[in-house]
Amino acid sequence: MNHSNYSYIHEQEQNTDQYLTFMLGGEEYGINILKVQEIRGWNSVTSIPNTSDYVLGVVNLRGIVVPIVDLRVRFNLDKANFNPTTVVVIVKALHADKERTVGMVVDAISDVYNISAEDICDAPDLGRAVTTEFITGLTTVDEKMVIILNIDLLINSGALQLASEEIEQLVEQG
Repeated sequence: MNHSNYSYIHEQEQNTDQYLTFMLGGEEYGINILKVQEIRGWNSVTSIPNTSDYVLGVVNLRGIVVPIVDLRVRFNLDKANFNPTTVVVIVKALHADKERTVGMVVDAISDVYNISAEDICDAPDLGRAVTTEFITGLTTVDEKMVIILNIDLLINSGALQLASEEIEQLVEQG
């Protein structure tokens, strides 16, 4: 065994992060796997009135009320019918030193990849017409482009942050 190759491979693994990738509107997105709490099959939700159109409602996850967001609608993609591959990725995001749990509906889970920070390119500047604030960057894996998302920024951005806070207040009020 060539020890120099082994240490190089070992170092390579230490300099990578694992990303859970999922499909959404024909594109592959990735999120840091450390942000993923669990993956669940699609089940109905309890609707909450006066929330944004991409907030489908809430579910009770072992005593915690979790808002469920349709990422297709959040990203202004065409709506799709939910099918057997539709899943909810439960993620934890940090907001003001507090952890917030949110479920994201995605078309299907794709894979888990080891990706180094050096392999992630900055998101292109698409002007004011396209919001890229929660896109960390882009990378290529097995000749496929993967869009890497920053879950903390996505969950804590604009209306999603407000919707999540409103749901928390409704739950606290009883």
